[in-house]
Amino acid sequence: MPKAHYKFAGVGKRKTAVARVFMNRGTGKFVVNERAFEEYFPTRALQAVVAESFDATGTVGQFDVKARVVGGGINGQANAVRHGIARALLLVDAAVHRPKLKSAGLLTRDARKKERKKYGQPGARKRFQYSKR
Repeated sequence: MPKAHYKFAGVGKRKTAVARVFMNRGTGKFVVNERAFEEYFPTRALQAVVAESFDATGTVGQFDVKARVVGGGINGQANAVRHGIARALLLVDAAVHRPKLKSAGLLTRDARKKERKKYGQPGARKRFQYSKR
């Protein structure tokens, strides 16, 4: 359920990052963890990742967005916010936005995570050298 003053909400996840995204129709104001969007995601690449859902649906600058992100690193957080925005856009108009978001692959949660290290070995996949003699 979205917060009282936000009409659309979505939860996005990537690796260990979780983003709660709240949106209203507006002028394109974007706040992440109480900081400006450009300040929180400083590089153009990360900003492009976050804005990908809006680009795919052609809704750039039509929504005010507030996002709360916890966990993970900056790249995982950017992908989590993108996923949350895509889910929130479905609440706006699923009939129009769903085909565009689906074809761009923005509705699928990227389930890749770091594999755990196995006991008796130096890493998740790496093995100690085998010696026959």
